Amino acid sequence: MTSPSFDFDAPDHFTAGTVGPPGQRVFYLQARDAGTLTTLKVEKEQVRALAEYLEKLIARLPAGTEAPPRDLLLLEPLEAAWSVGTIGVGYDKERDRVVVEAQEQLEEEGGEEPAMARFRLTRAQAAAFVGRAQAVIKGGRPICPFCSGPMDPDGHVCPRQNGHVVH
Repeated sequence: MTSPSFDFDAPDHFTAGTVGPPGQRVFYLQARDAGTLTTLKVEKEQVRALAEYLEKLIARLPAGTEAPPRDLLLLEPLEAAWSVGTIGVGYDKERDRVVVEAQEQLEEEGGEEPAMARFRLTRAQAAAFVGRAQAVIKGGRPICPFCSGPMDPDGHVCPRQNGHVVH
């Protein structure tokens, strides 16, 4: 079964968000354009990498004049169309848009073409996404200062301490 592809020429909503408690969160990328809402399931590290790359890209561009979006919460209904495998970023100089492309992660190698989603964002939307993504990432479990692994609320057996110290 082929998953749907999406091409958002001028989305009025582009965000990342999560559902679930820290340690069990599911991450989503979401966009809306002309009343069409699309939600894609992503990994935490994909959100982090996209935010880091967009932050560097925006820093190299001249300052924009448009106002940043205010509401960056996930919208209902929250049903992922598909899971993202790879994300690419580019800049369309002619249209002054940051282009984010997501490709579907296929479970099997069956000759099936993966679905694609393309989002053409203003610089303000990209900058707002960076701030939102950073806040979402920080909302997770704290990181162990010794092993850099996530710490659960009920403790963490640190491999750098040979499991002898529970933080």
